Amino acid sequence: MGNNAAMNSPKEALAALRKSYERAELDEASSASDPLLQFERWLAEAIDAQLPEPNAMTLATVGGDLRPSTRIVLIKGYDARGIVWFTNYKSRKGQELAGNPWAALQFHWVELERVVRIEGRVEKVDAAESDAYFASRPLDSRIGAWASPQSEVISGREVLVKNAAIEAARHLLSPPRPPHWGGYRLAPDRWEFWQGRKSRLHDRLRYRREDGAWVRERLAP
Repeated sequence: MGNNAAMNSPKEALAALRKSYERAELDEASSASDPLLQFERWLAEAIDAQLPEPNAMTLATVGGDLRPSTRIVLIKGYDARGIVWFTNYKSRKGQELAGNPWAALQFHWVELERVVRIEGRVEKVDAAESDAYFASRPLDSRIGAWASPQSEVISGREVLVKNAAIEAARHLLSPPRPPHWGGYRLAPDRWEFWQGRKSRLHDRLRYRREDGAWVRERLAP
């Protein structure tokens, strides 16, 4: 039994994990010349495939101590100006973005064997855009934005429950947007689209800004 347990341990299982990527391909002829159009195409396919949380993306930031950190956020909008999400400005990511506005985003649509990587400079969206999105959120989420001192150490969950009760009583059904909460927009200057392929010969197309235009390049996997 001891030997079986050892063979079934996570460490043993990792070495045996293998996957052949054969769902699709990505080439220069079929991809869009504008990365935003390519992103929109892939995002639509992820939504149509009913993937779990196709809007989830990893946000990577770097603090003043040069330590990188990542977390999952949700895309809430996109256009030619960039990719938008909303969060607490006083959180760790907010503080790191205040000191270093360069960041990276990544979508991983496992079922489609696809990854999208985006790099660029981040700035806050204007107050009107943050106000409009905050007003569209469920009441509990609006109360939660007031109740949670995001990224701060707290003694226990009861702190959040107590804060939520206090803020609910204070704001009733119309909590305004907290001054410490709002949107960010990453303006991309680099995109990469990764499509898994057989034999680990994956397709990677990178788009980078050069003289105001997008240059599309193939990268070795």
